[in-house]
Amino acid sequence: MHHIGKLLVAGLALLASSTIACAQDAPENATLVLGAQESGTVQWEIQTIKDLGLDQKHHLTLEVRPLADSRAGQVALLTGTVDVILSDFIWVSIQRSEGNMVTAVPHSLAVGGLMVSPDSAIATVTDLNELTIGVAGGPVDKSWVVLQAYYNSITGEKLADHVNAKYGAPPLINELLRSGKIDAGLNFWQWNARSKAVGMREVISVAQMLSELGVDEQPPLLGWTFTDQVANDKNDAIVRFLEASFEAKEILGHDDAIWERLKGVMGASDDPALFIQLRDDYRRGIVPRYDESTVQAAEQTFGLMARFGGSDLVGSSDRLAAGTFWSGFRK
Repeated sequence: MHHIGKLLVAGLALLASSTIACAQDAPENATLVLGAQESGTVQWEIQTIKDLGLDQKHHLTLEVRPLADSRAGQVALLTGTVDVILSDFIWVSIQRSEGNMVTAVPHSLAVGGLMVSPDSAIATVTDLNELTIGVAGGPVDKSWVVLQAYYNSITGEKLADHVNAKYGAPPLINELLRSGKIDAGLNFWQWNARSKAVGMREVISVAQMLSELGVDEQPPLLGWTFTDQVANDKNDAIVRFLEASFEAKEILGHDDAIWERLKGVMGASDDPALFIQLRDDYRRGIVPRYDESTVQAAEQTFGLMARFGGSDLVGSSDRLAAGTFWSGFRK
């Protein structure tokens, strides 16, 4: 019995030391503050990360703070109120050129396209001559700049000289297109998806236009954006967040079941056609990888933006600023 007791004590001691070792081996959670628009499609990925426990899997405590709009996010980032926001890579490049050291990792690809009514005679961009086109986002909207570049590559002329452009908020552009008050529309992808769900037709996608303009692969547009200082001070948290983000993207890209949980946040609980269109178009914008070819596609796109959008769009430099895309992570 004495021998058994000694074995029992030794076994318990071994178990205790093993438990302590495991506890020491498990990394502590790293905390990251993410700023995100409450109504934005970014919430679909955030909810997926939370629903599947990907934050905990990657030992991350993710604090999500609501933002009113993209401008509020940029201010919050530059003042240190949040660690990470979603922003477009052109803004990141402009900031670096101006001395604000922010950097990004791709979140979504450039998507969208030229939309017309189902019975429209418009088949190519050259059919836009003398017609009215609605543009969301204003005169330096990126899709509008790409369309102008594409038109110029075909005709050698300026599209703005041949069409009547009307600028407005995304819901207004969709309403004008639906009611026939404009002949074609360029809108943000999620609003284009709503148009498709009620029968509107895409003439050509932004991705196709860029491809024909010589951009070798579909470029990123939006990226998880943070300062160089955060990248240095919270390196573990940033990497863990990016790992969780890319894992969520991979799941959203192929798992239909996970999307059922998102119907509410998508605003498509009672509209099956809209739900499917939003899901499928979102998938077209998922970043499949992040490597040097991704950065090259962004550099090519920036060059086009500089040529056709000018300093109003890209700032004082006609080249993508070094460090726009963070080198501390690849996927």
